[in-house]
Amino acid sequence: MAVKNYNPQEIEQKWQEIWEKEKYFQVTHKDDRPKYYVLEMFPYPSGRIHMGHVRNYSIGDVVARLKRMQGYNVLHPMGWDAFGLPAENAAIKRNVHPAKWTYENIDYMREELKRLGYSYDWSRELATCHPKYYKWEQLFFLKFLEKGLVYRKKSPVNWCPKCQTVLANEQVEEGLCWRCDSLVEQKELEQWFLRITDYAEELLDFLPKLSSGWPERVLTMQRNWIGKSEGMEIDFSVDGMDESITVFTTRQDTLYGATFMSLAPEHPLVEKLIQGTDQEQDVRAFIQKVAQMDRTVRSSEDLEKEGVFTGRYCINPVTGIKMPIYVANFVLVEYGTGAVMAVPAHDQRDFEFARKYNLPIKVVIQPEDTVLEPDTMDAAYTEKGYLVNSGQFNNLPNEEAKIKLAEYLEEKGLGKRTVNYRLRDWNISRQRYWGAPIPVVYCEKCGIVPVKEEDLPVVLPLDVKTRPDGRSPLPEYEEFLHTTCPRCNGPAKRETDTMDTFVESSWYFARYTDARKDDAPFDPEALKYWLPVDQYIGGIEHAILHLLYSRFFVKALRDLGYMEIDEPFANLLTQGMVLKDGAKMSKSKGNVVDPDEMINRYGADTVRLFCLFAAPPEKDMEWSDSGIEGAHRFLNRLWRLVQELLPILSPVGVAIEVDGDSLSSPEKELRRKEHETIFKVSRDVKDKFQFNTAIAAIMELTNTLYGLKEELKQSENGQKLLSSAISTALVLLSPIAPHICEELWEQMGYKTRLAEVSWPEYDEKALVKDEILIIIQVNGKLRAKISVPREASEDEIKSKALADVNVQRHIQGKNIVKVIVVPKKLVNIVAK
Repeated sequence: MAVKNYNPQEIEQKWQEIWEKEKYFQVTHKDDRPKYYVLEMFPYPSGRIHMGHVRNYSIGDVVARLKRMQGYNVLHPMGWDAFGLPAENAAIKRNVHPAKWTYENIDYMREELKRLGYSYDWSRELATCHPKYYKWEQLFFLKFLEKGLVYRKKSPVNWCPKCQTVLANEQVEEGLCWRCDSLVEQKELEQWFLRITDYAEELLDFLPKLSSGWPERVLTMQRNWIGKSEGMEIDFSVDGMDESITVFTTRQDTLYGATFMSLAPEHPLVEKLIQGTDQEQDVRAFIQKVAQMDRTVRSSEDLEKEGVFTGRYCINPVTGIKMPIYVANFVLVEYGTGAVMAVPAHDQRDFEFARKYNLPIKVVIQPEDTVLEPDTMDAAYTEKGYLVNSGQFNNLPNEEAKIKLAEYLEEKGLGKRTVNYRLRDWNISRQRYWGAPIPVVYCEKCGIVPVKEEDLPVVLPLDVKTRPDGRSPLPEYEEFLHTTCPRCNGPAKRETDTMDTFVESSWYFARYTDARKDDAPFDPEALKYWLPVDQYIGGIEHAILHLLYSRFFVKALRDLGYMEIDEPFANLLTQGMVLKDGAKMSKSKGNVVDPDEMINRYGADTVRLFCLFAAPPEKDMEWSDSGIEGAHRFLNRLWRLVQELLPILSPVGVAIEVDGDSLSSPEKELRRKEHETIFKVSRDVKDKFQFNTAIAAIMELTNTLYGLKEELKQSENGQKLLSSAISTALVLLSPIAPHICEELWEQMGYKTRLAEVSWPEYDEKALVKDEILIIIQVNGKLRAKISVPREASEDEIKSKALADVNVQRHIQGKNIVKVIVVPKKLVNIVAK
């Protein structure tokens, strides 16, 4: 009989059409099964998927299919993070409208994802650039505004000159724009902010509750970004002025050692301090210089510390000394109060600054085993010790002194204990066109007025032409700009900034629960059923931006009555990157592998299989041409095995029950391997998602089938066992390579779709081997290994051990003193 060749493209198209026609993966929340919500971070529609997408979505699809086979009602949706700079910049470059470019890309990428056979519920597909989506985002903005979670203020901001827009602090990486790598500048602009700091403590407090399901690395990154510090605010009066400067410090134990003050160039008091002084021009020039620096660079440890004297002094509240006030490049206005009491003996930045500008250094904490002298110190001392030169607090351990000094300063009205956070409010204003309009207007009579809820959405006009320089056309588009004030009906102007696209991605996972609801953002019943997401999958690069913002959004929406949950994602898997030749795939490196080309050459199942077999999900994966060819060879081998045996195969089921005592030796071997494979694959994929080792176990089962098929196909019982083991292999492999498995399953005569089959259970009795391995030692040294029947007696084991050729060689001419059999594991022969 001629064996039919494996044609992946033909098979895959067939099954994708069946799944779509029969709506296999559409689900509803009105279901008696336990729910499971698996979600991969949705893509920006760049026009083509890349291997990073394929790996991410393949991981998610295996989880979705596996959980469905385990009896869960699985929600597995897909959508598009469609607004933002990349789409707009790409459209400008191609001289097309961003909407046209975006929707064409969505259409193309949707077909690419369908070609890979992912089990998405496409009925829930959404695009964040659609008014039916961002209408609800605008509603949330109004609700946040009403609650005081949204506000507008003038602020120094990170400005990307190439993207022509503001960036949040989190979007600046090593002084560069996270999108285009341009050097970020500083500007003073009126901006809209979300009060994420109102939730700083709760965001921090809930991190331990995520520890069982989130990578510790992500939790640490969020913990550090929130940056909680417990300390004091201390007031320093300005000499000769009716002003005081408040500093935040966690080291009030060093207050007696403060010898100068450092202010951020943006500190609101700087202008008043320098007016009329000889230093006025020098300070202004220094401020202008620092304004061009990136905040990340300014806070780095290796920054060269620079500053300028303001011409003013402040008074140390405990020593009474006059301390010169400097403006310094390493002090940031958004951290603490923008003012630092400088203690050069015990802070390295202050130490470097003091040495550079010849400022006094005063030691107030001495270590136990030595005496520090300011003139001989080559670095600040920042460890524990006891206080010196600190008045009534001398000789106290510095940790105890922190408490005593805090009590003293509060009692004297000089300061108060407080908590500070590194986290700053989220700047959501963007000065670009392709984004969700901010639903407020500006009225000369009424000021800033929110748009009425019934007038939402404020639709982004599509009949505009973008500018080559990236500047938004909205401020000059009269039909959009001019409107009527909702309060007084007088003339007003719309806000022309659009929202940061991270706002859209901060709640999309909730919209998926009922993505077609038109009269509200969520169906409460569906929301309660599906959330939180049970398994979220995406890159570590989103640890701070997207994941922190989403956590904030859920808590804010909860407090507005939209949700009942506290956290959006119960479990998080951060997959590794796809590398080629040791480097991340990128066009600039010329090492990109096109998924379409691989699918055309090998088929989607091979691409999926290789991406999952090459490395554990959380590790980086090295692309290998020989590796994907090996994956293809395995699927071909499985195909040929089934085709060859098809005349004798029957739909007997998976892991069928048999009378173990009546089986021949090869039958027992196959049955044991079948159940051993179920055990290994279940162990590796159900919770650990170690797909690579699971695939290896299925490959081993396939090898065993090849080795035993000739002997087993001769008997009816053997044919049943072959049918069962092959069925098991197909079921176990189906979440990973679903098309070929469905096709072979159908060819075997099964009427039920493989996608509807339950995950198999292994039989522990079948795992028990008929023979056991015995280790043989002669005088304590390993000399041989033998197999004996499991039921062999101790005398039989001794006899077989002594008869072994290797043992005979080592005991030749010696007297056997004793032979010890350690139950069923070890034989120790003592010979002299």
